[in-house]
Amino acid sequence: MLNRELRKTLTLTFTCLLALLWMASPSVGASATSLPSYEDYLASFPHSSYPTDEIFVSGYSFTNTDAEIEILDKPFGYEDSALWIDERGFVEWEVWVEEAGFYNIELDYYPVKGRSTAIERSIEINGAIPFDGAEYLVFRRVFGDQGPVRVDAGGNEIRAPQVEKPIWQKVFLSDSQGYEQHPYFFYFEEGLNTIRLTARAEPLIIGHFRLNQAPIAPSYAETIELQRSQYGKPQLENVFLQIEGESAIYRSSPSLFPIFDQGDPTVVPYHHAETRLNSIGGHRWQDVGDWIAWEVDIPEDGFYQIAIKGKQNLNRGTFSNRRLLIDGKVPFAEMNAIRFNYSTRYDIKQLGLEEQDEPFLFYLTAGKHEIRLEAVLGEMGDLIRLTEDTLYELNHIYRNIIMITSSTPDPMRSYQLEQRVPDLLERIGNQAAALRKMAAEFERITGQRGGHTATLTDFARMLERMQDKPDSVPNLLQEYRDAIGHLGTWIMTSREQPLQVDFLVVASPEQKMPRAKPTILEATIHEIKAFGSSFVRDYTSVWDIEQSDAPKKGEAKRIKVWIGLGRDQAQILKQMIEDSFTPETGIFVDLELITTMDQLLVPATIAGNQPDVAIGAANMDMAFRGAVADLTQFDDFPEIAKRFKKSALLTFRFRDQVFALPEVQSFPMMFYRIDILDELGLEVPQTWDDLFKILPELQNNHLEFGIWPSIYTYVQFMYQRGLSLYKEDVVEVNLASQAGISIFTEMTNLFTQSGLPLEYNFINRFRMGEMPLAIANYGEFNTLSVFASELRGQWGMAPIPGTMQEDGVINRAVPVAQDALVIRTDQTGSVIMPAGTTGSIILEKSQNQAEAWEFLKWWTSKETQVRFGQELEALIGAAARFATANVEAMQELPWRIEERDQLNIQWDWVEGVPPVLGGYYVTRQFDWLFRAVVLQNEPIRESVLDYTREINNEIARKRAEFGYETDYDKVDDRLKELFWDHYTHVYRLDWESPEIDEEYRNLLERYDLLIEGAEK
Repeated sequence: MLNRELRKTLTLTFTCLLALLWMASPSVGASATSLPSYEDYLASFPHSSYPTDEIFVSGYSFTNTDAEIEILDKPFGYEDSALWIDERGFVEWEVWVEEAGFYNIELDYYPVKGRSTAIERSIEINGAIPFDGAEYLVFRRVFGDQGPVRVDAGGNEIRAPQVEKPIWQKVFLSDSQGYEQHPYFFYFEEGLNTIRLTARAEPLIIGHFRLNQAPIAPSYAETIELQRSQYGKPQLENVFLQIEGESAIYRSSPSLFPIFDQGDPTVVPYHHAETRLNSIGGHRWQDVGDWIAWEVDIPEDGFYQIAIKGKQNLNRGTFSNRRLLIDGKVPFAEMNAIRFNYSTRYDIKQLGLEEQDEPFLFYLTAGKHEIRLEAVLGEMGDLIRLTEDTLYELNHIYRNIIMITSSTPDPMRSYQLEQRVPDLLERIGNQAAALRKMAAEFERITGQRGGHTATLTDFARMLERMQDKPDSVPNLLQEYRDAIGHLGTWIMTSREQPLQVDFLVVASPEQKMPRAKPTILEATIHEIKAFGSSFVRDYTSVWDIEQSDAPKKGEAKRIKVWIGLGRDQAQILKQMIEDSFTPETGIFVDLELITTMDQLLVPATIAGNQPDVAIGAANMDMAFRGAVADLTQFDDFPEIAKRFKKSALLTFRFRDQVFALPEVQSFPMMFYRIDILDELGLEVPQTWDDLFKILPELQNNHLEFGIWPSIYTYVQFMYQRGLSLYKEDVVEVNLASQAGISIFTEMTNLFTQSGLPLEYNFINRFRMGEMPLAIANYGEFNTLSVFASELRGQWGMAPIPGTMQEDGVINRAVPVAQDALVIRTDQTGSVIMPAGTTGSIILEKSQNQAEAWEFLKWWTSKETQVRFGQELEALIGAAARFATANVEAMQELPWRIEERDQLNIQWDWVEGVPPVLGGYYVTRQFDWLFRAVVLQNEPIRESVLDYTREINNEIARKRAEFGYETDYDKVDDRLKELFWDHYTHVYRLDWESPEIDEEYRNLLERYDLLIEGAEK
C-alpha cells in the first residue's frame, strides 16, 4: 500500500480557499425553485387594480447593496447621474406606492462593453422572487459592424467583425422566453416597497426606472383615423426608398451579421460565383427577442407604406413572426406580430390588410428614423408555453413509471401501475386531452395540418392507448420515451423564428412594389453561370484580403499556415490575422484550409511541400517520429507559459522540454437534476463516499449515475489519491502497484457490483431524467442550455465528487486532454501526445521559426483567444463555446458568473497526463483489461499483472528505439525530481521504501515465475 508518511502533507493555501468557497457557495442552479407560474401569480391578486400613476425612481438612490458599484455623472450622454453595477451581488431600492396594484417596470440601462453576451438579472419584490421567469430578466446588448465590407483577392466580400456599440436603451421588464406578449406586471402594496436586482451575468449601468402602465398600441383603424384628423389625407408622391438588409446599423446579437445568398438572381447585390453580402438574418435570426434595426432618411412629412423582401424557408408548415417598431414604438397593434409564411423563394411582404389588398400607411416626419424588426412568438407563445408545461409533466410521468418498471421493463411481468401510482391514468388522460387541444389550436393558428400537428396527435393517441389498457404501459415505454424526445424537438423548432431579409422599402402610397421572384430566363441564366463557374472557381482557398503592401511569395516575413478546422473557423482566423497579427508584427500569413489534415501532412512533408504551421493537426505520429522544437529555447517562453495552467503544459512536456503551447483545455464537471434530487430528498454529493450513500436510493428508483468506463476515470481516481499513472520519467505504468490494483478494483466494482451503465447517451438520459447525476465534459453545459430549454432552472453543474484528504480538503483532481500548437524543426527528439489530444505544428526544416513563434504567441494570447471564441460563438451558436486553455481568456468568455465560478474551482484541480512513448498502447491495453474484468469476469490481480507487463514491455521497446533508459533504476535522479515538479496535486512515491518497493517487485517476480513456468 502507499506509504502515507512519505506523501506531501501541506496543501497550497489557494486550494484550501477554493475548497471552502465550494462548500460555502451554491453550485450552478443548486436549489430548485417552487415559484408560482406567472399566470398563478396574477390570479393570486384577483381584485387588484392597475393604477395609472407613474412612480419615478433614480438608479443612484439605492438603499442597500453588496455589489461593487459606482455613481457616474451623466455617463455616455445620459440626462442625469446613473449607477454602474458589477456582475456580482445585488442592489436594492425603496419605493413608496400610493395605490396598491399591478405595475409594469420601465428601466433605462446602458450595456457597458463586456463578454458579448446578454446581461441578466433576477428581481425580487419585497424580499421574494414573485414568479417563475422573474429570475431570468435579459437586457440585450447592441452590436454593429466594426468597419466597412472588404474584398479579398478572389473578389469575395468579407464581412466586418461585429463589435459592441452600446447606446442607452429604455425597456420594460419582460418575459425573456417570449411567451408573454405584454411586459410583466408586478404587484406592489400600498406604502413602502423594495425592489432588488441581483446580478446573474455581466455589469450594466442603470439610469432611472419607473413604475407605470406600459402603453398598449391601438388598432390600425384607430391610429389612421387619428392621424388623418391631424395631418389630412395622403398627398405624398414619387418617393421610393430601398434599404438593403445588410446595411443594418444595429443588431442585438453578434450572430446577426450580413450574409450572402447566391441562389437567387433577384437579390441585391448579386453575383453567380463570387460572395456578395446581400442579405441578413436567416437561421441566425431565429431566437425570440433578437432584433435588427435600420436607419431611413425620410425626405418629407407624410404617409408612407412599408414592405419587406424576405423569405422564411426553414420552418415548413408554419410561419415566423416579427414585431415592427419605429423609433422604439409599435405604431399600432397589427405590427406586434407580422407573419412571414414558409416559402423557398423571396416574397415582398407589403404590410397591410391582406384580405383587402390595402397597405398600411405610416405617418413619418422628415429626417432620420429607426425601423426595427424583433423576433417574437406572437400567437404561438401561449401554445408553446402550454406544450412546454405538458412536456415537463410527461417527463414526470415517465420518471414515475421507470421508478417501478426501470427503463427496460420485463414484458412478461405485471407491474400493476394503476395501483402503485394511483393517479397515473388520470394524469395520462389529462395530458392526452391537452395534446389534442394543442393540435387543434396549432391548426387554427396556422390554418393547416402537417407534421407539426401529427407530432401532437400521434402522442395523444398513444397516451389514450395507455389509459385504456394500463397493462400496455411497460410495453409502450420505449415508444413513450421517443415521443417525449420528438415533442421536445417540436418545442425547439416551434420557438425558432427564422427570417432572411434582402431589403426593406419605404415608399409613397402610389408606388408599386418590385418583383421578388426571378423570371424563368433569369433563373436559367443563373444556373448555367453557377454550373460553369464550379469548374474553375477555387472554393477551398482562404483568400488574402487585397493589400498593396503585401510581400510576394518567397519574400521575408511570410509564413504558410494550414488549418484543419472548418471553413467558418478558417475565415474567422484569416480575418483576425489581417486585422491584428500582420499589422502588429509585419508577418504575412498564407492560410490554407485543409480538411484532410491527417492524410496530407505526411505526404506533403515527404514531398517538401509542407506548411510552416498546421493548426488542428491530429497526426501526432509526426511529433513522435520527427523533430519537434523545444519551445523553452525561446527567451520569453517562461512569460508565455504563465498564460496556462500547469496541467495544460504537462500534456506537451517531456523532461525539461515543452513541445507545444496549449490551445484548448477541457475537463469534466458533474451535472445534476435539481428537481429529481429534491423530489428524492438527496443532496448534491461532494465526495465519492457521499455518492455511494445516495447511489442505492437512485437505483431503487431505477435511476442511474453516469461516469466514463475508461482509463480517464481510472486516472481520475489515482490523481485524487495523489498518485500518478506513470512512474518517474514515464518509464513504466503504476497499474500493478498495490495502490494501482486497489484503485482498479474500486473502479471496476462501480460497473460489476454497483451496476453503472457501460454505454449511455448522456444528453438524452439526463434530459429524460433517467440519469439525474453524471460526469461529463463541461462543454455539455451549452448543449443542454440550447437543446433542453424546457429544463431551465431544473439542473445544475458542479465540480466532480472528490476524495477527502487527511487534512480535510476534498481532492477533486481530474486528468485532461487539450489541443495544442507545436513548432517542429529538424532537431532530433520525439514525443507522443496522450489519446484525445490534437496539435497544430510547424513542420520539419522550417526556415521561419522566429516568425512561427510570434504567430504562436499571438494565437494563444488572451486577446486573440477571446475574439476567436466570441466570433466562433456568434457564427455557430452557444453550443460551440470555445474551451480555451488561456486562463485569462477563459474569464472573458460569455459564461454566467455562477457557472464560471464552478468551472474555476474544478479547473484548479485539473492535472495533465504526461506524454509517453508507446502511449497508444496504454489506452488500448487498459480498455482490453477493463473488458476482460468487467465483461468476461477475469480475476483482477492476475489480469492487471498480465496487461501491465504488456504495456511496460511496449513502453520499454519504444524508449529503447529512441535511446531512452528502460530501467527505472537507471533514470537520472534529476529527471525523477523534475517529473513531480510538473504536477500540482500528485505527489512523489518513494519507490525505495521497503513498504512499496518490496511488495511491488515481489508481485512482478512471482508473475515472472508464473510466466516462465507456463512457457516451459
